[in-house]
Formats: sequence, structure tokens, C-alpha cells
Amino acid sequence: MRSQHRYSQTNQPKNQPTTGVGYFFKGWSLAFSPGIKRFVFLPIIANVVVMSILFYWFFHTISGMVDWGLSYMPSWLHWLGYILILMVILMLVVLFCYFFSTITNIIAAPFNGLLAEQVEAQLTGIPAPDTSWISIIKDLPRIFGREIHKLANYLLWAIPILLTYFIPVIGQSITPVVWFLFTAWQINIQYADYAFDNHKITFQRMSELLKQDRGDNLTFGILVSFFTMVPVLNLIIMPIAVCGATAMWVDRYRHQALFDSSAQDFR
Repeated sequence: MRSQHRYSQTNQPKNQPTTGVGYFFKGWSLAFSPGIKRFVFLPIIANVVVMSILFYWFFHTISGMVDWGLSYMPSWLHWLGYILILMVILMLVVLFCYFFSTITNIIAAPFNGLLAEQVEAQLTGIPAPDTSWISIIKDLPRIFGREIHKLANYLLWAIPILLTYFIPVIGQSITPVVWFLFTAWQINIQYADYAFDNHKITFQRMSELLKQDRGDNLTFGILVSFFTMVPVLNLIIMPIAVCGATAMWVDRYRHQALFDSSAQDFR
């Protein structure tokens, strides 16, 4: 990954997107553009392998839960049982899609960081530093440490929100909306972080910058969340999201983040 900050105002991208939706579709075009495609391959392979294993386990477990739940209900109420179970399954699908995505992102973090680096190089015109496999291996403890930090931040908020499901009325009306928006925001943080982390920008500073464009970042996260739940597309969405989030980093945050970092180093 990048061992030093690179700061330049040259070669700024033209006709950049202006919304979270625009950056999401920018990610699709970047992921399959010349020079980037080969860096997309490894994250997709990691995603396919891990997601296949996890979803097989998930649906095998769910079918057992359905049979167990119906065994405690009289036959004439099975129709109601199916409705309740469907609601529970939908909630669990949203929960586990993010959980599975988090596990996959932890495993694929080094490849996603490399992909973000190459996308930034293409968009800025500044060559990416030569990164050897040895340097990547040496950087793994820091990379995985950052992923654990993101997971801890997620759990810090996720657990209290999930507990509100047990509050009558609020748990059935307000909490699902809050949970969906929270998950979308966390997914946006997950993919935006690779470009920030390549330049050693702290997690706290990244969060501050992303909140400046809360609406666009939330929209981006909502779109990624939706495609994460779509079969087949969820296998390729990870590198696309990395590309889109990196494009937003280049257009909106790179200048300010690296300027602030350089000023701090100077002091």
C-alpha cells in the first residue's frame, strides 16, 4: 500500500458524478475499464468462495429453524407461522448480508486496498507506488487491525439498535427503518475506508469527512446494500463498490485529507 502521502491538484477528473447514485454507477464503469479489470479478479474470487460457503450454511440453518418453529404451532395456524417466519427471515437476510459482507471484506481487505490504489492512480494520473507481495504481507497486521476497528465500531452501534426490536411498537415500526439506514451507512464506510487507509488517514478523520456529504454517502450505501442482497450480483458488488467509493474519495476528499495530513506532519 502507499507508504507516503501523495498530494497533487493536477489531473483532476473531469465530469465527475455529483450524487451517490452517480458514484455507484461510476464504480461499474471503472471496475471493467482497461488497467483495472485485473485487480478486480482477486476480490471477486474471494467473494465467491466465502459467500458461497456462508450462504450455504445460512440457508441450511434457516430451514432447520423453520421446521423447529412450525413444530410448536397447531396445524391450523401454520399459515400464520409462515408469515411470521418470512418476516423473521427477511430481517435475518439483511443482518447476515452485512455480516457476510464484513467477513468477506476482512479476508479481501489487502486486495481491495490494492484495487483502490490502482483506481486512484487512474483517476488522478499519479502512478501508483510499486507494491510487492512482501510489502503487502508486512502490512497485513495493520490492514486487518483497521478492519477489526471498523467491525468494533459497527457492533458498538448495532447491538443497541437491535435491542430496540424488543420494545413494543417502536421495535416493529421505527427500528427496521433505523437499522436499514444504519447498515447502509456502515457499508459506505466499509468501502470508502480503503482509499483513506491507503494514505493512513485515521478512521475518525474519515468519518468526519464522510459526514460532510451524508446524503450522497448514505445513498451510495443503500445501493450497495440492495445489490448485496441480489443473488449473483452480490458476488461482484464488492470491487464495484470499492471503485465507486474511491472515485468519490478522489473527487471530494483527497485534496482536503492529504492537505490536512501534510499540515499536521509539518507541525
